[in-house]
Amino acid sequence: MTGINKSFSGNQVLKNAEIDIAEGEIHALMGENGAGKSTLMKILTGVYTRDSGEVLVNGTPVNYTHPKQAEEAGIVFIYQELNSVPDLTVRENLFLGKEIHGKFGILDKAAMDKKARQVLDRLGVSIPVDRTMSELSVGQQQMIEIAKALLVDAKVIIMDEPTAAMTLEETRVLFRVLRELKEKGVSTIYISHRMEEIFEICDRVTVLRDGQFIGTKKVSETDMDSLIKMMIGREIGERYPARHSKIGDTMLEVKDFTKKGVFQNVSFSVRAGEVLGVSGLIGAGRTEIMQSIFGYLPRDGGTLLIRGKEVSVHSPEQAISYGIGFITEDRKTEGLMLEKSIRENVSLTNLGRISDHSVIDKKKDMELARKAVQELTIRCSGPEESCDSLSGGNQQKVIFSKWIFTEPKILILDEPTRGVDVGAKKEIYNIINTLAEKGVAVIMVSSELSEILGMSDRVMVIHEGHMAGILNNRPETAAAGEKMASQENIMTLATGGKLK
Repeated sequence: MTGINKSFSGNQVLKNAEIDIAEGEIHALMGENGAGKSTLMKILTGVYTRDSGEVLVNGTPVNYTHPKQAEEAGIVFIYQELNSVPDLTVRENLFLGKEIHGKFGILDKAAMDKKARQVLDRLGVSIPVDRTMSELSVGQQQMIEIAKALLVDAKVIIMDEPTAAMTLEETRVLFRVLRELKEKGVSTIYISHRMEEIFEICDRVTVLRDGQFIGTKKVSETDMDSLIKMMIGREIGERYPARHSKIGDTMLEVKDFTKKGVFQNVSFSVRAGEVLGVSGLIGAGRTEIMQSIFGYLPRDGGTLLIRGKEVSVHSPEQAISYGIGFITEDRKTEGLMLEKSIRENVSLTNLGRISDHSVIDKKKDMELARKAVQELTIRCSGPEESCDSLSGGNQQKVIFSKWIFTEPKILILDEPTRGVDVGAKKEIYNIINTLAEKGVAVIMVSSELSEILGMSDRVMVIHEGHMAGILNNRPETAAAGEKMASQENIMTLATGGKLK
């Protein structure tokens, strides 16, 4: 792809962008949110029409006008935002538009099940094909999307943040599959903000910044600092900012939380000014435990104490009244009203603050939105900009702002930097540290072990609905013989092992 230009409503998002992919290579495409990565790939696969430029496939000019044309040519795009139909089964999603028919045009379920099982086994996924997609975790749904690409015998697979919701073990399985595909001559365009993955799996990397081509390098001939500088045009310093918050008294205590078949007898506490990291494999029950604390998921047993006093929380409304905030894992469907403005989203959890006698004060409403844009450096045209036009990092800042202004005492973060670029991650980490320094008790669920280790004071590990252990991540406070947080210790507990 050379000289690719693309504008939307007079806003030029690609300016002479380019990329070249060799046969059988894993090629990273990197850049901040809004750099034009997804737009470039959507032009390649026929979702968007380029304004100018040239696309060659095997030396032949092409101009796909529909994703189906690209797929027929062996180019498949696995989107970051999952492209599945939630009410259909795994089988129906895998073969949607590619159904296998037997005699008289009747669907041959046996043939589809056999083929589905082969590709799912290859991915190490043991999901029944008659399960409904909505019953699966985000990580499991991502594996189904990858299975779709393998079913069509793709020559080029584009993966946009494929491991954002995966555990370390699921990521290892994916990398094994990518290496197998590479040996068979299949090329992968790998879009990710996770630097460690780029250096582990990719051959070359192309960087875009503000829609422009910055350069292509062999991964073996560059380093993390150089890539970051290419991406954001400056040095970023330490990935995880130093933490200075003072740990105070116990703010939240969970005792024997149980939801039959999901989690059992979970007990832990988090203190004012503390960041409690929560780790575990996908499906371990981390999110469900947090949803239960927030009153969204009913539990079968257990008690909740705030500042030592037992409270009844059976709805998000009650949770908010006790000073609990919850930034959900899926910002697109649970965290934001995408089609609404920044102002409307920030106001949603702060109606009492901007209202007089249940009537919204428009001046207060706008002042709050402007404060959010300014204090969290949300890059936008103004508070009235629609959230669906913002980059992932800026969408996440909108979600943070709507909860920060409720002045929470306890803030639950479920995958707070999922799909966010390295620059925006650093800004979010600074926000988390600022909240902790103000005495907010923070619970942070994350599948990124480096993030857990870089940001947490203690780490709670969940295994199959049980609390496997709590590890200290502050060496200066460690007692003699206390188990310390490390990648090895976390993974040992997360997979059901015991620490020596």
